[in-house]
Parts: sequence; structure tokens; C-alpha cells
Amino acid sequence: MAKDPILPVDDEARALAKKLMRTARSGALATNDPDSGMPFASLVQVGTDLDGAPVILTSQLSLHTRLMEADPRCSLLLSSIGKGDPLAHPRLTLQARAERLDRETDEAKSIRRRYLLQHPKAELYVDFPDFSFWRLKVASGSLNGGFGRAYRMTAEDLLTDMAEFFDFYDFEAEAVAHMNAEHGDAVALYATQLCGAREGAWQLIGVDPEGLQMALGDEILRLSFPRPLTGPHEVRPMLIRLANEARSRVA
Repeated sequence: MAKDPILPVDDEARALAKKLMRTARSGALATNDPDSGMPFASLVQVGTDLDGAPVILTSQLSLHTRLMEADPRCSLLLSSIGKGDPLAHPRLTLQARAERLDRETDEAKSIRRRYLLQHPKAELYVDFPDFSFWRLKVASGSLNGGFGRAYRMTAEDLLTDMAEFFDFYDFEAEAVAHMNAEHGDAVALYATQLCGAREGAWQLIGVDPEGLQMALGDEILRLSFPRPLTGPHEVRPMLIRLANEARSRVA
């Protein structure tokens, strides 16, 4: 009898999957063509909502938009890019249902703000009338962390619990703006000293209960907190703790 290649999901696998979701800038979106019965794959830019759910921005002119309107079931492949054999790098396939967001709602406006921090060049077309944001409501995932590291994951494994973080969109917006305006040196240290990244004008682009996202040019970093936060009141102390740790590592 063949050995089951699927491993039990552990915290390391969850962390890897969440990192892929929070740092991937693009992915392969597979939708369903009702006329041919064949799958249709296309390259899309990917952002994230606060809980890590993928967010995409599509034009009504795109075939995958019309296919999602006809059948919201879809799949999204996210991959870590690196040198050497591409199959040696982590990748994550998500199964989801696509949900179009009403651009006039407060939620959609908050998602627009977050998306533009992750993809600033989208400012050129984000408000065109034929463009819409879609959130992919994750049902499950399949993580391949490299050779011999395969996991089947639930939505609970992949998404961040936001139950105790009421009205966090506004809190996050203020925290991000404050850190970038007043504490850019700390943000740069988070990137270089805690993530091992190159020197540069790193910007904070996201805060959630489990970590931070930072960007420099086309590169996005994920810094996970030592433990998940229990509420917004813990954000500031955690940022101070991380800044002190980063400064202690400076030679």
C-alpha cells in the first residue's frame, strides 16, 4: 500500500502558507468556462484583506471577470520565486469563491487603501468604472512546501482570526501612517535586522493580529509576531518590543 504523501498540518506549515498569502504579488487564477466546460487560467495581481484572504482587482473586459460572474468557484496558485528548480520552492493552491465588492461601501474603500499600498502602480486605473475588487473567500488549500512536504489545509489554517479586532481597518490605517511618518527608522530595522532584508527605505504596508507587511519597490516582506495578538491594545507594545529587539542586533 502506497504511503500517504500528505503530512499533518502543524504551526510551521500554517506560518509558511500565511507568508505566501501575505507576500505574493501575483498568482494564477483558474476559473470555469461554462460554455466549453474547460478551466481557464490567467495571471492576476494579488493583494490581501486583513485576515489574509486574497483580493484581486479586475476589469470587466477580462474574460476571467465574466467567468467569475457566471460561476464564482475558482482556484488561485501562489508561488515563492527563487533560484534553481522551481518545484523546490513553496507554493500554495487555494480553493475559493469569488465575491465582488461594492466599491461604495466602507469595507471596499478600506480594501482599496490596503491594495494600493501593496500595488501602488494600480493607482493609475483602480478607479476606472469597469474595474472592481473581488475577495476570494477561501474554502481550503493545498500547500507544497518543497519536495516531500505536502499539506491539506482548512480555511481556519490559512486565515487570521479577526473576531476581537473590531473596526481594525481604521486602526491599521492610522498605525501604518504613523509608523511610516514618525518611525521609519524602526520599520527599516524590522526589515533588515529581523527579516534579513537589504538596506533601503522600507515602508510599513500592513498590520494584522499575526504580523506586519513591509514593502520596498516590488518586494514585500512578512514579519510574524512571536505570538498572535489578542486585541488592538497589544499592537503598540508589540511594535515597541520588535523595535527594541531590532536595535539590539545592530552591531
